[in-house]
Amino acid sequence: MHLKGSCHCGKVRFSVESAEPVPFMRCYCSICRKTAGAGGYAINLGADAGTLKVTGKRFLKIYRARLPNENGAGTHLSKARRHFCTFCGSALWVWDPTWPELVHPHAGAVDTALPAPPDNVHCLVGSKAPWVRIEGRPDDPRFKNYPKLSLAQWHQSKGLTSPAKR
Repeated sequence: MHLKGSCHCGKVRFSVESAEPVPFMRCYCSICRKTAGAGGYAINLGADAGTLKVTGKRFLKIYRARLPNENGAGTHLSKARRHFCTFCGSALWVWDPTWPELVHPHAGAVDTALPAPPDNVHCLVGSKAPWVRIEGRPDDPRFKNYPKLSLAQWHQSKGLTSPAKR
């Protein structure tokens, strides 16, 4: 599915091809919540990084979160690069060199009408803010950390994979 997106002020616009366009996974981690979340969580989509086209690149900045070291002493920079508009502050997409073929547009930055998810998956609920209530159906899957299914696998399991064109 061809996705178009933009920041709030319109200075940055992007397009990308996505085989996983359904906004089903709500991430409650502190990074997503604070950089792109509106209701205590953020929704990231999956797309083909090789198809990403951007106008207004001069208004882009990258944020790399500081994460605690595994031994609890100090911090290190996350590999993930969170792209945002320097003019209006809109969070746009995340790219991580661990998976260079993928880019994760924030559903809130996508202007294309997205398909409605048949259900929602709630991940990293172990780090959600105490004031956040998890909305949705009581039988929606909830994970303290990440689920074992990837975005692509979830879409395939539901028959919702959309052909991504290059």
